Amino acid sequence: MDLGAAGLSEQPFPTHGKPLAIVTYQSQRLAFEVLQETHEHPTGLSLLQGPALSGKSILIRSFIESFDPECAVALVDGKGLNTTNLLLAILRQFGFDIDLSSPNELLGLLRVFALQQAASSEPPLLIIENAHELNPSALRTLCELAGLRDRKGSVLKMVLVSDRSMASIINAPAMEPIAKRLLHDFHLRPMTRDEARDYVHEKLIAAGADFPALVCPNDVCEVLWKASGGWPGIIDRIALLALARAKNLPVSPDEVEFPTLPSGTWDEVAEEPEAPLVPSKPPQLVVTNSGSVIQELSMEKPRLLIGRSEHNDIAIGSRFISRHHALLVRHGNSTFLMDLNSTNGTMVNAKRVSNHVLLHDDVITIGHHKIKFSDPHATSRDMLEGADFADTAIMKTLQDMRNLLAQENTALLPTATEDLPTLQS
Repeated sequence: MDLGAAGLSEQPFPTHGKPLAIVTYQSQRLAFEVLQETHEHPTGLSLLQGPALSGKSILIRSFIESFDPECAVALVDGKGLNTTNLLLAILRQFGFDIDLSSPNELLGLLRVFALQQAASSEPPLLIIENAHELNPSALRTLCELAGLRDRKGSVLKMVLVSDRSMASIINAPAMEPIAKRLLHDFHLRPMTRDEARDYVHEKLIAAGADFPALVCPNDVCEVLWKASGGWPGIIDRIALLALARAKNLPVSPDEVEFPTLPSGTWDEVAEEPEAPLVPSKPPQLVVTNSGSVIQELSMEKPRLLIGRSEHNDIAIGSRFISRHHALLVRHGNSTFLMDLNSTNGTMVNAKRVSNHVLLHDDVITIGHHKIKFSDPHATSRDMLEGADFADTAIMKTLQDMRNLLAQENTALLPTATEDLPTLQS
């Protein structure tokens, strides 16, 4: 059918170039929020996954267009790139016109640029499409870039985009620098029936249709939804073909083809459909004394010992603090604080505690020092699985800690008696 005969001034379902209208739906809106959080987070790095024709490219480009023009953004197609080609593509996207060929020189230049950007304004953003098709050497380089930091956080934010699940890649031991930073693992979902109907009608309106239901009635929209699996790029293609085939209005359901549909990327991973967030940033600890910051650190290890002795992970030279004053234990998304039978006790939010599950922004006080605990993903005690949390994971860790201290200088680190559940100061 001629477009004019359908009351249309333009093709409503173009398969190339910029679409007439950006019609979003719930999963895409959630993905957009994930991209924003990634850009704003101090160590933002996220995965965006969805099958071909799921709308990833349009989503990414809409996100980039929402940026301030002064923001440094690189959008790179990673298909088949090795280290040298990856670095060249990134640097050219950041505005460099270079003829260097040494990977070390290219990496050094990119490192300096990222550090300068992070220091002067905000860290640049790197988006890699088809990240699953990067060569192994390029993936190793990506890990090096992921490890670049300054005192504020990572100096290069990243979004890795893929047509298939990247779980097997990210879970590889060599990819630990990326896995440690992973903020979101988001899998696009298809449209619902109602979202597909609104998608088709809004595209028709943008192309000039005054009454889109006269072109594609609701029953045809439902057939388009079923035939496409709810994926926007597939709707565009089969709707375009159905409109071209139609001899009269409205378009008939018989003119809709049923193509072979791609699988969702979540089919390859064991995850809950509505749980795309994967917190990975370890808890942050800020030690202060009289309002002055004396130490900032991440709780990278599953346990952390606090006290006056230099053998502690957080060593604070104060006579008001016991040699081994308190122990932090990480278990899943929970962090448990234990007072180790200290002389002056341990307080959380001005309340004395012996055992305590820490929540985001809790303030630990030992002696005259304070330690602020920051972990937005912290799990509260009443959300822990089972009532024996402290009696199992914590006590096992405590025994491990006893054994560790016993191996050190026993004159400095006396072992606790067997009948006490704490380490003696």
